Amino acid sequence: MTGLSLHIGLNEVDPAHYDGWVGTLTACEFDANDMETLAQSRGFETRKLLTAEATSDAILSAIEEAAGSLGPGDIYFVTYSGHGGQVPDRNAEEEPDRSDETWVAFDRQIVDDELFALWGKFQPGVRIMVLSDSCHSGSVTRDIGDDVPTSVATRESAAKASPPYRAMPRDVMIATYRAHEDMYDDIQTSVATAPKAEIDATVLLISGCQDDQLSLDGFSNGLFTENLRAVWDDGAWRGGHSAFHEAIRARMPADQQPNYTRVGAANDDFENQDPFTVIET
Repeated sequence: MTGLSLHIGLNEVDPAHYDGWVGTLTACEFDANDMETLAQSRGFETRKLLTAEATSDAILSAIEEAAGSLGPGDIYFVTYSGHGGQVPDRNAEEEPDRSDETWVAFDRQIVDDELFALWGKFQPGVRIMVLSDSCHSGSVTRDIGDDVPTSVATRESAAKASPPYRAMPRDVMIATYRAHEDMYDDIQTSVATAPKAEIDATVLLISGCQDDQLSLDGFSNGLFTENLRAVWDDGAWRGGHSAFHEAIRARMPADQQPNYTRVGAANDDFENQDPFTVIET
């Protein structure tokens, strides 16, 4: 069995796309480096994309390449540390918050529909684990134009938060979408909507917070990654993915509770394995 992994960490983004906003964070590259080290210790063949390397094309191409090379029983492990964002839902998938959620790549946002479409390219029986230390859903409000917590309402207020939140400020989010509206709308209409994507692999996601919460950056790790590493304890942890999530969640504050989600095919054996297991027993 083969284990491949991809580790993404962005401490900044390209201000040319994001209305002059750089989005400075401290610990995202540290997260990517530490998760790569964890993956290597478990026998994964790793790849890493840091800040300017973490463009939308580089991220999507790496995932698509893995989809073409992995077969039943193989595992793909993806970690993302950076800002979460939103664009308005334009393909009528009836998102509860009326927005599509995004990973904020260096040169543009990657819409959740794009990721779901890529998970659908993996063969049946492939195991996929995703860790997202970000405001992964970006769903801090019901809609992209609604009021938001003061800490992320504007780039000025976000810059004053210490440590900062890994959420794109709402004024940046709106300005970025308006400047690139046709591109983001075309992205959504070019792929199947997330609920309708046909995924035969099994994808397990542990994200840094709930939909209506924000994820904190930190000194040398994001708060979620810091607690995940503490629970993992250099490999001393034993237990399935749900129990792993619960142990992390128990260490986190009430205003940042990690989420656990499965999409695609049911695979109880995968869910009950120790996390980061390459060789199934």
